[in-house]
Amino acid sequence: MADPIRIANCSGFFGDRLSAAREMVEGGPIDVLTGDWLAELTMLILARTRMKRPGGGHARTFVAQMEQVMGTCLDKGIKVVSNAGGLDPDGCADAVAEVASKLGLNPKIAYVRGDDLLPRMSELMAADQIHHFETGEPIKDASSFLTANAYLGCWGIVEALNQGADIVVTGRTTDAAVVCGPAAWHHGWSRTDWNALAGAVTAGHVIECGTQATGGNYSFFTEVPGMSRVGFPWAEIAADGSTVIGKHEGTGGAVSIGTVTSQLLYEIGGPEYFGPDVTTRFDTIQLEEDGPDRVRMFGIQGEPPPSTLKVCINRPGGFRQDLNVCLTGLDVEAKAKLVEDAFWAACPIPREDFASVTTRLVRTDKEDPASNEEATAFFKMTLKDPDEQKVGRAVSNAMIELALSSIPGFTSVGGGPGGGRAFGVYVPARIPSASVPQEVVVLGGETRSVSSVIPEASVQVSPAPEPDAPAPGGPTRRAPLGAVVGCRSGDKGGNANLGVFARSDGAWAWIDTFLTTERVRELLPEAAALPIDRYRLPALRSLNFVLHGLLEEGVAASTRQDGQAKSLGEWLRARVVEIPEALLP
Repeated sequence: MADPIRIANCSGFFGDRLSAAREMVEGGPIDVLTGDWLAELTMLILARTRMKRPGGGHARTFVAQMEQVMGTCLDKGIKVVSNAGGLDPDGCADAVAEVASKLGLNPKIAYVRGDDLLPRMSELMAADQIHHFETGEPIKDASSFLTANAYLGCWGIVEALNQGADIVVTGRTTDAAVVCGPAAWHHGWSRTDWNALAGAVTAGHVIECGTQATGGNYSFFTEVPGMSRVGFPWAEIAADGSTVIGKHEGTGGAVSIGTVTSQLLYEIGGPEYFGPDVTTRFDTIQLEEDGPDRVRMFGIQGEPPPSTLKVCINRPGGFRQDLNVCLTGLDVEAKAKLVEDAFWAACPIPREDFASVTTRLVRTDKEDPASNEEATAFFKMTLKDPDEQKVGRAVSNAMIELALSSIPGFTSVGGGPGGGRAFGVYVPARIPSASVPQEVVVLGGETRSVSSVIPEASVQVSPAPEPDAPAPGGPTRRAPLGAVVGCRSGDKGGNANLGVFARSDGAWAWIDTFLTTERVRELLPEAAALPIDRYRLPALRSLNFVLHGLLEEGVAASTRQDGQAKSLGEWLRARVVEIPEALLP
């Protein structure tokens, strides 16, 4: 049985800390360096970059990091696995090879392709192979698509490592695949080692967002030391898939049951976490402290995955104009109404001629304000239309022209008038796994095909034991919900997820009863009319809610101030409710 493999993360998103790769390679022992550069929005960004600059479809920051650490990685035998290839994995591999040549190094570089379905869309649609992920309706028109990429699993990465690759670059894989692949390669797992694979997927899910596992974006951040410079995490994965999450000694932040639980709740749905390699059962995950800044995850069980792969499609959504006006002092609602009425009187295009009009009154003002800022609320309007001219300069002029003729204290936010800006729409789809073979290319060597099909099987799963402590009774008092629970929230296409976790069995028993779907609607009025799913994860003392449609047509199209729902959980924690005094500090 092989020793555990330690896999380190150095990137949680496209734009993360550039020095992280060097920190992880030089800061302590690791076997593999990974990072996640891709998100649904990132694929759209890369598509636009590639349109402006040929060859710009990959994450150039990864190439810069390789220049910093490639020599050390080769000296120490550290493998590198990254999805920084984005829309152009072959171009990314070539760029890394150029860096190697410049440094006088000779690593074996491989890349995995096959995820890009855009060139194949006509044949796939003709064969009725690609359908909308949620509705099941066939995708019939791809003429305007900017990207169409299937989420590949880990087996192309495994093959590249089997061929001796030192550096593996992929396109759109799942976030966890860059961790699961090296673990499966190191331990020699088969495609039916469901529990081991599920453990590695869980490890990948925890570390894929970098410092979110070590204190970043953590509700109880005031309890975490060294938050001014948080260290990145690693996952030490054993042959059975059990994992210790940790970080290098002397780095900021913390690894605790709280930080790990928080990240486990990030951007998930129900207890069944579907992936291309395995369906990981989050209701089987158990956690225990394993020493300072060490948390062990164990007991994780898996099932065969669906026979389809998820596909991320981005298409142009049209153009938008975002208009923001400050409303200061008294009569805020009357001021908002006057601004809106005066705008439509001045606008050269009738309201009904726009494809979409969204307005919001954001009450950030305070009673008896001590500063000009505390006296200010905001009126926000977003206009959308396929016609760029409709949301162009004439529309923004119509708002600016109200400056001296409408409300007292008129101040616009965002500079002077300007044209509309393009936005994209995210379309989730699915395709049979058999239709998306992976291709592993070794630079200067051979190309091999790897099937994405996973065998079917019947597997029995037993959820982890539930805490059995009763909810405390006795008197209650009004306090912020966040005094008792933490949250982690994020985007899932046009939906948002809202994970809520307690830190004691008694608090879990109370929140499990208290925080119903209807209570969420009351506490978050913005979601009152939306379909909401509620899922229980008792062994993690957690609930997860999926708010359907909160982000409209995806992050790039959302008209919310927080278009990615990253702060949704902190809003919920700020709501004041009746809490048992026994749970309060």
